[in-house]
Amino acid sequence: MRIAIAGAGAVGRSIAAELTESGHEVMLIERDAAHFAPEVVEQAEWVLADACEFSSLEEADLQSCDVVIAATGDDKVNLVYSLLAKTEFAVRRVVARVNDPRNEWLFTEAWGIDVAVSTPRMLAAMVEEAVSVGGMVQLLSLRQGKANLTEVTLPEQTPLAGKPVSTLELPRDAALVAILRGERVIVPVAEDSLEPGDELLFVAAPGVEAAVRAATGA
Repeated sequence: MRIAIAGAGAVGRSIAAELTESGHEVMLIERDAAHFAPEVVEQAEWVLADACEFSSLEEADLQSCDVVIAATGDDKVNLVYSLLAKTEFAVRRVVARVNDPRNEWLFTEAWGIDVAVSTPRMLAAMVEEAVSVGGMVQLLSLRQGKANLTEVTLPEQTPLAGKPVSTLELPRDAALVAILRGERVIVPVAEDSLEPGDELLFVAAPGVEAAVRAATGA
């Protein structure tokens, strides 16, 4: 994929390095000359420009990108860049970083954003997940809250031990998408058995999470 990242600070550079190593074509857009350092991520294309200026994005050929990522430390810049990418350049997928959790309500489809990533919220969820066994933890909100990625860790005394995945009585708007078992990532099928300590990852609509909790004993 061709991916354009606005913001070449620590976050933007890290994302660019990961994506280029995975074989993607990455363009970093940075307006601050102090952060313009092509030698840091040599595989990426670097553009010294303001990501909020239409002419700069047009010159950078943003319309050729499959994904854009707003990764600056300024929520206002991330919102404007996202909106321009979606409405003016018809970029298919827009991902935006939320710096201040109080601004999360703005990062929606109205601003052209498909996925909003709030670092403080994700860190809080990861801490909660690390200390929770038998409870349900929301890891990520998808499609502006229309669905959530949630995790349940089965306790040692789970009544589901040894039972196949097909016995999980999940509601219609919920799906078990992965089982994490030790170092393995299992894409579950109906006959796979469940084991104590399994981390079950679900994608579920907010209204059915109580039913998912009941089905897993969380």
